[in-house]
Amino acid sequence: MTKLSVNINKIATLRNARGGNVPDLLKVARDVQSFGAQGITVHPRPDERHVRYQDARDLRKIVTTEYNIEGNPQHNFIDLVLECRPEQVTLVPDAVGAITSSAGWDTLKNQSYLKEVIAEFKRNGIRTSIFVDPIEAMVEGALATGTDRIELYTEQFAHSYALGDTRGIEPYQKAAEKALEVGLGINAGHDLSLDNIYFFKQNIPGLLEVSIGHALISEALYLGLENVVNMYLQKLK
Repeated sequence: MTKLSVNINKIATLRNARGGNVPDLLKVARDVQSFGAQGITVHPRPDERHVRYQDARDLRKIVTTEYNIEGNPQHNFIDLVLECRPEQVTLVPDAVGAITSSAGWDTLKNQSYLKEVIAEFKRNGIRTSIFVDPIEAMVEGALATGTDRIELYTEQFAHSYALGDTRGIEPYQKAAEKALEVGLGINAGHDLSLDNIYFFKQNIPGLLEVSIGHALISEALYLGLENVVNMYLQKLK
């Protein structure tokens, strides 16, 4: 079975929009795990507009499954990861101020930098994954960095699949086959949803883990909204 790691950034975004502690990020993390998810993912950005660095520290105390911290390996982020010691760190080449992730690493141009950062995490017993586009050369470059896994950036697949074009899976299949050939683990994430996850899983060999946040939280709103509205109506009778 491919593991599901739930990205809870959007819960923090909602909390931060109002101030206070509603919704409670830690309670959501506990609940998601109790519902069966095999991991919790957070992606703290430098401006702390959703998950804050202190959230990442607090979550370390209550995540009992697999804790995955994503981010651009700048100094503050590296220090946070070494302090929290998650089971996995996922390196993402986000620009400062980026709304969301938009590309994988160029593992050839950034190879020496990634190698240095990954070596530090591995010295501390932290499994490392790096965000890559579905390009075989980037997968081969990832191997040279010393990473344990790659995370396939799946936005292109999700976009083409939504348009009814299933051929968008092909570069991901080739990238996954290359990763298996060279001994890298395979994760995936970005715009995966209830609409496309089954097709993706069925067509990607060796898929170990998916990280899903925006779609999952949005789907939870839609699928749970009727129940909550009716609970209010019952209270108001």
